[in-house]
Amino acid sequence: MKRMSLFAVLALLVISTSGCVAVKDVVVNSLIFSEFWGTTPLIPVSPYYSQLIEDTYHEEERYSKVPVLDAVEGENAPLYCLDPPSPDEVIRALPASEKGAGGFAFLAETSLNNVRMVIEPIVDRVDECRFYPLVGPARLHHCHYKCTIYYDKSIRSNWPVPFTHTDQSQEVVYIDHDHLIRCTSLAGQ
Repeated sequence: MKRMSLFAVLALLVISTSGCVAVKDVVVNSLIFSEFWGTTPLIPVSPYYSQLIEDTYHEEERYSKVPVLDAVEGENAPLYCLDPPSPDEVIRALPASEKGAGGFAFLAETSLNNVRMVIEPIVDRVDECRFYPLVGPARLHHCHYKCTIYYDKSIRSNWPVPFTHTDQSQEVVYIDHDHLIRCTSLAGQ
């Protein structure tokens, strides 16, 4: 009997301090609602959708904006592409079917191993000075890259029949790093 009363006291102590019990009931329109359940109930969100939102903001912040650089000193100053695509940008540019996206745990998991990248500039030219709305007089600098990705694509399943299939693959992705360079004046046209 002592043991049963000790468990009862311990259970009441744990329940009362957990925060999951309605402390006070409120009568509204002759219905009784708990203060705890009076708020909006929890809505479960799939990790897929939260990752999709994070990826969208990441792409917009890093890669979707066209930078406007200040004017270059000197009329005949050399202009060349400064920053080739980062490995992150190249992998994000791959089609979803090649990234190993999707799949179900233990049924069909896809992974990319031994990833190697060759990044080659294919276009590096500067257009003549012209007027762009919201920017003013500027020149468009075209920087285009050909990115070849070599990788081992592994497809693995553990159920119903365990197997692993590895295939050597390559994918070519073209990335543009175009940007605007302000002109000192349109008189040079």
